[in-house]
Amino acid sequence: MTMTIPSPFPKTERTEVRRLPKRAAYDHETVHAILDEALVCHIGFTTAGGQPVVLPTAFVRLGDRIVVHGSVISRMMKVLAGGVPLCLTVSLVDGLVLAKSAFHHSMNYRSVTVFGTATVVTDPAAKAAALHGLTEKLAPGRWDALRPVTAKEVKATTVLELPLTEAVAKVRSGPPVDDAEDLSWPVAAGVVPLRLQAGDLIPA
Repeated sequence: MTMTIPSPFPKTERTEVRRLPKRAAYDHETVHAILDEALVCHIGFTTAGGQPVVLPTAFVRLGDRIVVHGSVISRMMKVLAGGVPLCLTVSLVDGLVLAKSAFHHSMNYRSVTVFGTATVVTDPAAKAAALHGLTEKLAPGRWDALRPVTAKEVKATTVLELPLTEAVAKVRSGPPVDDAEDLSWPVAAGVVPLRLQAGDLIPA
């Protein structure tokens, strides 16, 4: 049986990377891997009064869609449920890139930007699957051990899904890129690796 490789995300006016385009990636594998590793996304939108807002929230990728949740009285949930355009981003910082000059300092990073509009998940089975996916991403294997979710809790929660149709990743890796005349400057240069690491559970 042959495995079908999905076509890359299309370059659109909003997703085409014009600054350092060699760092852009439109393939599903790269975009999905970054989304699956990140714990928090930032969602940008504009309120009915024209106020731009960017808010952080937990999320999970389930197949070809991103799922977020929040209280039914949350301003963000209410605005996004109305179908306003949104921009969702995630960023992972892998290292500090220390060059010979301040101008060439940088970071090694992996990021994803997604554009679209969200819809409310109303189907009970789909909503349950979304809440399960969100919990399992934060604490794999924990869902089955927890007290079951109540109907009241489900009713108090809005679940939104965003289709992954317009997305792009941007990635930087490797050492600093110094100017030739700076290479002999007497200061150390290189990369300081960074990573997010979980500690031991602090009992409640």
